[in-house]
Amino acid sequence: MSSASLRPRPDSTSVSKAPPAPVDVTVVTSQACHLCEDALEELAHRTDELTATVVPADTPLGRQLVQRHRPGMFPLVLVDGLFFSSGRLPRRKLDQVLAARARGSVSS
Repeated sequence: MSSASLRPRPDSTSVSKAPPAPVDVTVVTSQACHLCEDALEELAHRTDELTATVVPADTPLGRQLVQRHRPGMFPLVLVDGLFFSSGRLPRRKLDQVLAARARGSVSS
């Protein structure tokens, strides 16, 4: 057997894991909404962990999302298409979702 056909085993420490995909966050906003502004400001600081899409509530998609999820307050926040919160953005809950994603868990 030639030595050219022998290949070393891959060392598990040399195999790097791909970083997790950013969390997809949709924020449905309304006009003159200070909680919406607060949520968007917080999400802007986390662009390395998530991608945020802003949807005004008075657009066809915004009305569809409001009808589906029936938020008590704005903003309506969806994470990976699922209801996450309405009203003030729960930062600790968001931290938990982002940490779970970084660990490879899929819960939200």
